[in-house]
Amino acid sequence: MQRKYVLLATTLLLTLLNLKAQQEIEISKDAILQKVLENNYTLKISEQNYKAAKAEFNQTNSILLPNISVSHSGISTNNPLMAFGSKLNQEILTAADFNPELLNDPDKIENFTTKIEVLQPIFNADGIYMRKAAKAKMTAMELQTGRTKDAIKLEVAKAYMQLQLAYKAVEVLEKAKETAFESKKIADNNFKQGYMQKSDVLSVEVYVTEVENQLLSAISNVQNASDYIHFLMGEDLNQTLKPSTTLVSEVNLDVYNNQISNNRPDIEAMEKSTDAFQNMYKASKMSYLPTLNAFGSYQLYDDKILSGNASGYLVGAQLSWNLFEGFKRIGKTQKSKAELDKASLSLDEYKSKSNLEFNKSKRQLKDAENSMRLTKLAVEQSEEALRIRTNRFKQGLEKSSDLLISETQYLQKQLEYLQTVFNYNFTKEYVKFLTN
Repeated sequence: MQRKYVLLATTLLLTLLNLKAQQEIEISKDAILQKVLENNYTLKISEQNYKAAKAEFNQTNSILLPNISVSHSGISTNNPLMAFGSKLNQEILTAADFNPELLNDPDKIENFTTKIEVLQPIFNADGIYMRKAAKAKMTAMELQTGRTKDAIKLEVAKAYMQLQLAYKAVEVLEKAKETAFESKKIADNNFKQGYMQKSDVLSVEVYVTEVENQLLSAISNVQNASDYIHFLMGEDLNQTLKPSTTLVSEVNLDVYNNQISNNRPDIEAMEKSTDAFQNMYKASKMSYLPTLNAFGSYQLYDDKILSGNASGYLVGAQLSWNLFEGFKRIGKTQKSKAELDKASLSLDEYKSKSNLEFNKSKRQLKDAENSMRLTKLAVEQSEEALRIRTNRFKQGLEKSSDLLISETQYLQKQLEYLQTVFNYNFTKEYVKFLTN
């Protein structure tokens, strides 16, 4: 009965492996990165944030460019003042209209007015600094978009290495399965010859089942890694991806000499954000100054719609000075100053945290390098121990439990080594990201 279950599990596993092999699509890291840069949702959202900031900056053109409006209105009235003024604007006033009876009780009159108005800002000190603040914010968003792109590239590298790791794990577990089946054959022969007890044979069969379960889980991890890469590429597909390169250790000693640069896009973005708050504070203080605007209008009058037999214009300038708004303007200035101080402190904190993270990552990179070297040695030692015990087991000189311990240890050390290689490669990429 136990053998029947093992055979069923093996058949199922082979079916899954064949199906997986049929659906696999080989892909390189560069091909993934190209699609990600074109279709990734996070990058698209970041680009829209930049466009929104650019649109806010474009709105500040209003402090430099004129405001032009056109309107057309019509009235019908017998109001003495409005009727007299309408005739005057239409240039149809006669001497008879000065008759007191007509002035006091005029006939109904229609008046249609087409009006073109222009308002031109001349001096607006707070608006100038508001414009500078909007430009600094736009630049900060542009820099942050660039940093988001760097972060996505790092995520692509990590996802690709996870896919490599998953395939390597499948490869190791497939070999472990072959070794486990070979041990089972030996155990069955020894049992038939009376060299082994039934309980020992069952222990070997249990180990075979455990390895197959781990293999099934590893195959699922391959699909999970593939699905995540599809997500990064903005695709809704269920295809299994296969890396064109395998997972190998890439030791690079030069990375230890890297240092954080103040030109890193996210740091520059924080500095630009601080500049924005600086200009907002200056704008609040400049709101105490007067503003100067020029204005002008041109009017067309007639008693018929969309006509203009009479016309007139008006030009002028206005100097306005809002001396006191209760405590509103003072409170706004105080708030701007507090936000500026907060931004400055946040910038210092961010730089400090970045250095802290960088130093921590460099130590983690060194630890990962040491761990990778020691784990590789442990793999070699456990492989030799397994070889010796397998030979002794074939001769009936070794217990099955001891052999299973060696096989389990060798499998664990192989998987552990793959994980240390992944940890080192990713930590190295992360250090590069921090110093980019």
